[in-house]
Formats: sequence, structure tokens, C-alpha cells
Amino acid sequence: MSSYPPSSPAQPTTLRQRLAGLRGPAVPPRPLDARALAALAANPGCGRRALLDGAGVDKTALASALGSPAAFGQSQFAIVRGNSFEAKVKGDGGAELLRLVHEHLGAGAEPPGRDALVPDLAAAGPEGRAARTALALREATGAKAWTLLDHPMLALEVAGSPAYLEPDAVVVHPDGRWTVVEIKSFPMIDGSADAAKVGAAARQAAVYVLALEKTAGKLAGAEVGHTVLLVCPKDFSNLPTASAVDVRRERSVTRRQLERLTRVEDLAAALPAGLSFDPARTAEELAEAVAAVDASYAPECLAACELAFHCRERARAADEVTALGRSVRGELGALTTVEAALAAAAGASPAGDPTADALHHAARLRAEALRSAEEAAACPC
Repeated sequence: MSSYPPSSPAQPTTLRQRLAGLRGPAVPPRPLDARALAALAANPGCGRRALLDGAGVDKTALASALGSPAAFGQSQFAIVRGNSFEAKVKGDGGAELLRLVHEHLGAGAEPPGRDALVPDLAAAGPEGRAARTALALREATGAKAWTLLDHPMLALEVAGSPAYLEPDAVVVHPDGRWTVVEIKSFPMIDGSADAAKVGAAARQAAVYVLALEKTAGKLAGAEVGHTVLLVCPKDFSNLPTASAVDVRRERSVTRRQLERLTRVEDLAAALPAGLSFDPARTAEELAEAVAAVDASYAPECLAACELAFHCRERARAADEVTALGRSVRGELGALTTVEAALAAAAGASPAGDPTADALHHAARLRAEALRSAEEAAACPC
């Protein structure tokens, strides 16, 4: 029986009001960042994450209210260390950062000097900062001079809802090329860093590249470079070093996946009136609200989504094969539950299903192999 009152107030007339109602009237929206967008693009079939992220719901608070909290984020020590390293890289007007960009991606241009530009990007609110960044990019491209944009604000539409993104830096070259710079605190030892961390940084940078392309498309002479600069501490010191990372593959994958996302207004329109993810509601009401939105759980979600533990528990309770991984789900075709897959392996499924026949054949081969092993072990010779 639904815990929501049968006589709900009329639906809000605007999408912004509807999303505010989903968050809760007193809950401010949680902005999307590039890391969240990269994770969202990795699982475009999950309507639950698309709606919650699009509405600005705080998934950490929601997971805690559901009784399935997930520990995410960096330690305070790592945050302080990262901020200290970034300040060192950008010190003295960004001279060291511009030197690294010229060294790795200069393409024969004159090295940046003391006349390099560092425009002020301060403005009111994310929309104002995004507009100020767009203007600074236009001016820097027209000036044909080395320009460092420190923490610019970029806008990108995701599932019909605007997302505001803040890269560490964007450098404008004298030839009009724009380069995304990612500053990370993990070390680069002997010229290479941890592959998993570099991959995560590349996916994050690809989101910034997509956002920059929206602005560059309106400006003659501007070009967004598909090679980003990753700046890290050298070996075990605090000295910066850098490596150029080609993100064309990550950019293509992310763009394709983001285009596949269902629009937030379509997801919101399909929800019952009065439904809300307000953390002030009871755990039963929140569980019902979350269950009203389709999810696409996979084990990879555990490293990227705050609701992963809740979704895993529900997937296991429903006996869904998605809990075993996307590759398993893809191989099993129409067999969507573990029970159905085991029945097919035992030969209980109707004949003619290629997946069921293949499972049954594999189970017979396994049984024969086990019998042969047992007979070999029991042989006294």
C-alpha cells in the first residue's frame, strides 16, 4: 500500500519546480561535476541516476537515509595535499603551468612570457561565471596570446538539464587552441602514473572537452584540443611534472552515452504525484520513491555511485543477473534472473532457446569433466 497521500497537490507547472519538489522544498540542488557525469555516461541505461543527478538530489544523504551509506570522496589529508600542490603549480601567475603546456603541447609556438594573460573570472552564480568564462575565452582567442583561465566555469546540457563544470584550468594558445589541464595529487613515477587513476582523469577531462566544444563552435578561429595535459607530482617530491593524454576515445564514448540519456523531464513526468527524495521523509517512503525509478545496477557502480549498495541489495533480492556484471547479463540474453539461468543449465527450459541450450551443454561438459577428475583421483594405478 502506498504511503503517499491519495490527494496530492497539482503538479508544478515548470521543470525547475518539479525537480525542486523531488529534492525537497528546503534542500538546495547538488551540482553535477565532471566526475559524476563521467560515471553517469558509463551507465546511460540507469534512469535512477539520471533523474537523481539531474534533479540535484544529494545521493550521499539519500543513501544514508535508506540505511545503505557508501563511503565516497577523498580524505581531508588528500584534499589539503591536492590543494597545496595545485597552488604551487599555479603560483607566480601560472608561469610553471604555462611552461609545462608549452613544453608538451606548444607545437612550435613562442614560449609564454611575463605578458601571459590571467583574466579574472569572478561573477555571481554559476550562470554568471559560465558567461564570464565564455567571454574570456572569446577575448583570449582574439588576443592571440598565451592565456590561463584558472577554474573556469563551463556549461553542458545533460539529459535536458544544465550542468556547470569547473576544470582545474584551461589554457588558450596563441594559435587559438584551447587545452584542458587536469592537476592531480597522485605521483607520476619515472614518467608514468597509475593506469586506473589516469583513465579516470581522462574520462573526467573528456567531459570538459565536450563542454568547451559547445563554446568553441560559436567562435571563429577557436579549436579545442583533444589532447589534455595531466599535471602530477614528480616521483615522490612536490615538484610538478606533466604528461599529454589523448582523450579522443573517452570523448567519443562520453558524448555517445550522454546522448542516450533519457531527458530528465521525461523521467520526472512518469513519476507519481507527490513523490519526493527529501531526506526528511521516512526510510519506507524513500525506498518506495527510489523503487519508482528504474535502475540498471552493475558491480562497476560500487566505485562510482553513492546508491550502489542499496541498488545491489535490491538486485540481489530480485535475483537479477545484472548483479553478476554487465558481461554476464549480455551473454544470458532473455534469462534475466539467476534462477532462470540455473534452470536452463539443468535442462528445465524449453528447447529452442540458443542461450538455454548453450548453458545446458556447458553444464553437461562441466559434469563430465568433474566425473573424469573424480575417476582419475580414485584410480589406484
